[in-house]
Amino acid sequence: MLIVENGRLVGGPLIMGVLNATPDSFSDGGAHAGAELVHARQLLADGADLVDVGGESTRPGAEAVPLAAELARVVPIVRAIAALGATISIDTCKAEVARQAILAGAAIVNDVSGGLADPALLEVVAATDAFIILGHLRGTPETMAAHARYDDVLAEVRDELAERVGAARRAGVPGERILVDPGFGFAKRAEHSIRLLAHLDGLRALGCPIVVGASRKRFLSEVGARARELAVADREEATAAAHTIAVWLGADVVRVHDVARQGPAVRIAAACVRARS
Repeated sequence: MLIVENGRLVGGPLIMGVLNATPDSFSDGGAHAGAELVHARQLLADGADLVDVGGESTRPGAEAVPLAAELARVVPIVRAIAALGATISIDTCKAEVARQAILAGAAIVNDVSGGLADPALLEVVAATDAFIILGHLRGTPETMAAHARYDDVLAEVRDELAERVGAARRAGVPGERILVDPGFGFAKRAEHSIRLLAHLDGLRALGCPIVVGASRKRFLSEVGARARELAVADREEATAAAHTIAVWLGADVVRVHDVARQGPAVRIAAACVRARS
């Protein structure tokens, strides 16, 4: 059970392990198809506090998945993981997927669109005890690259997230059940994501716990004078650097693919934050 006090997650930062029930994920390309429960057990054994189940890829250019297909991919998995006693997040933009996943045992809805893709999703969450993660996204995964234009990315993302927080509260979601995610890589070029990461603490003004989903993102290999495109599997060291900075600047949840490799970086950063306070 998540507990939020004064805009921070009690006991955080938490590690959210990613479980993709999709054949076209940018990070693993369906590597766990048919073995999702085995992978979930491994994530938990490696130290994940939460398991994030997704049945629709949000990689750049990804097309929407039909409702029936997404339900078939995620609901049985959520039900099986819930039987393990794990805390589950459902990664979806669809209200009906959120509703059925919550009934199957999900405690969190992780909507990368912040409730814009399907406004009924906010009402679904409000009618339950579930938490919601409101992500920042312009357009859709299929069109978002065309929307990566900002005069002040930090101020614009903060203001647009504030609007989504307001929409969730107007729909009936209590403020203590709302988390925000700046959406690294979603409608953002590398320089936008880096600026957001460097000023992550600027999002504290929203009064909500902050979720960081930087794991294996392309921007991690697109910065610096000697930048070169890295294969997804070769981005773990850069991911660890991003997580360390994020935790130092106040991240409450970090969403990771390789919990075993990323856990130590998160724990060290968290220990240093506690030592300073």
